[in-house]
Amino acid sequence: MNTITLDKLRKMKFFGMFHAFKSSMETGKTNDYTADELLAHLVDAEWDDRQNRRIERTILYARFRYKASIEDVHYHADRSIDRNQIMRLADCTFVDRFENLLITGSTGIGKSYIASAVGYQACVLGYRVLYTSTPKLFAKLKMAKADGSYMKELAKIERQQLLILDDFGIQPFDAQSRAALMEIIEDRHGKTSLIITSQLPVSKWFEVIGEKTIADAILDRIVHDAHRIELKGESMRRKRNVEPENSH
Repeated sequence: MNTITLDKLRKMKFFGMFHAFKSSMETGKTNDYTADELLAHLVDAEWDDRQNRRIERTILYARFRYKASIEDVHYHADRSIDRNQIMRLADCTFVDRFENLLITGSTGIGKSYIASAVGYQACVLGYRVLYTSTPKLFAKLKMAKADGSYMKELAKIERQQLLILDDFGIQPFDAQSRAALMEIIEDRHGKTSLIITSQLPVSKWFEVIGEKTIADAILDRIVHDAHRIELKGESMRRKRNVEPENSH
């Protein structure tokens, strides 16, 4: 009977229940439970398994460059990182409020790591997240424009509750990329959130975006009431000679 039950659980893809029931049988613990306790144990196992698999899928879909954790952020005094601010951001209520986070500082100082850590936390909490290099995103959108999948790509971006644009401003925006950026920001404004990392201070973004009217419109939507982390100090890469940008 138990073998048949296990086979049915596996075929129905109740993997949490399957493993919990199998383990209980192998250890002889099924006799330790009342009927309702055993049912609760199996349901809890299935719930946890589905939650964990959902989180894994969300993280996989987000396509983070680094595996990062809020717990592993280093609060060196010379980096000007406020632990309380990071902890407040980690609860992701800023996503519920459709607010943005702007992280600036020199290369190799850990901007991408912090952005990824907040993004990972958002995935754990159930938010849809997409992490992308800004230059790669707009190169991809140019290709999508050419092959007719542009609107599909924009729709996919719009569905994400948190979009992380890494390496913003590495190169100036041309007319096509500027127009695409405006569409993305307009679609998301007041409905979803952004995290942007940049080597440039926010005051320099106007020049990088170009085209005064569009730049004004974009920055007004990005910067207004945004949370800011301005990292200071020397590149962690130069300090340690070997660590890449994901130094944290």
